[in-house]
Amino acid sequence: MRHITAADISAFEKIYRLNLVNGLPGFKPANLVGTASPDGQTNLAIFSSVLHLGSDPAVLGMVTRPNTVPRHTYQNIKDNDGCFTLNHVPLSLVAQAHYTSANFDDKVSEFEECGFTAVHRDGFPAPYVAESPLSIGLRLREEHPIFNGTVLLVGTVEHVYLREEGLRPDGTLDLVTLGETAISGLDGYHEVLPPQRFGYARPGQFPKAE
Repeated sequence: MRHITAADISAFEKIYRLNLVNGLPGFKPANLVGTASPDGQTNLAIFSSVLHLGSDPAVLGMVTRPNTVPRHTYQNIKDNDGCFTLNHVPLSLVAQAHYTSANFDDKVSEFEECGFTAVHRDGFPAPYVAESPLSIGLRLREEHPIFNGTVLLVGTVEHVYLREEGLRPDGTLDLVTLGETAISGLDGYHEVLPPQRFGYARPGQFPKAE
């Protein structure tokens, strides 16, 4: 087994290091983050850094890159009452989703350039992706700077919209039926396969697949 140290990582060529470190967490969720400026200019960007932070209240986190250059998503969230949307990416639209990572001008809408439809629901200020099988409306509650310049944004869930067939009777989500994708590294998109599920784990009772 190969051993890579922190010193090795620092010495790697930049692109090699980016590829390696971005792949270390394993598979990650694919989300399109929808925002709008106060004047209504929409923005859409692919993120793989969304994480669950709590269920009661429902709280999700998202890590943004350092603000050493203009970050349209971050600025729109700050300027538009903290509102943003997370939109799961269907496997059939991964090319369009990846295209949103291009460095478009802030006056250009990635919705239009990348082939997505912006839709507003129930008076929420940030746009959703009409083509997404599961969309979430969030409002920024906290932000936490990280020592490397990235920022953890903490948002409370205000709205959830999903296709009925993706919600199981016990509240779990059937992401396979929704046709969703997962991300590896910076540019790998993967089909989601049926899961192997287990009941609640208890000491002395080895888990059995359901």
